[in-house]
Amino acid sequence: MTIILNGQERMAPAGSSVLALLETLGLAPGRVAVELNGVIVRRDTFARAILSDSDRIEVVHFVGGG
Repeated sequence: MTIILNGQERMAPAGSSVLALLETLGLAPGRVAVELNGVIVRRDTFARAILSDSDRIEVVHFVGGG
């Protein structure tokens, strides 16, 4: 299936969860904010939030610094 990730088309396996997508991207779930089709996804639901064809996902990751 095709999703739009941060404005770019990307292929993802059918039935993938937000958590699986983050793992594929190498991102730690505790260090990101995810928006799925305009709605913020709570971290405790990443594994249950299943992606569908043409979903729009925005992922913002936090960077520490001083």
